[in-house]
Amino acid sequence: MTDPSDRRDDPSALPRGDYWRTNLRYVGVLLAVWFAISYGAGILFVEPLNRFRLPGTGFPLGFWFAQQGAIYVFVVLIFVYVFLMNRLDRKFGVDEDVK
Repeated sequence: MTDPSDRRDDPSALPRGDYWRTNLRYVGVLLAVWFAISYGAGILFVEPLNRFRLPGTGFPLGFWFAQQGAIYVFVVLIFVYVFLMNRLDRKFGVDEDVK
């Protein structure tokens, strides 16, 4: 007897573990980027970054990352996550697009 989940021609038949493993990899990488920006640029490297000024505002770059930059990066990462997950959902045949 053949296992139905063994069909490789049907994307929705791929193992669910692959889906979640990829999802967790996306989340891990995006959280690492967010941590590096918020903690690294906003706390650890604030002094070297403060040598540069944000064009048009005059604010030191390290101060800007600590106050606003990390939030902007987080919002961009949300859109990146949505894009990646929509692509992953289509790959595994679990997308919610109405056809």
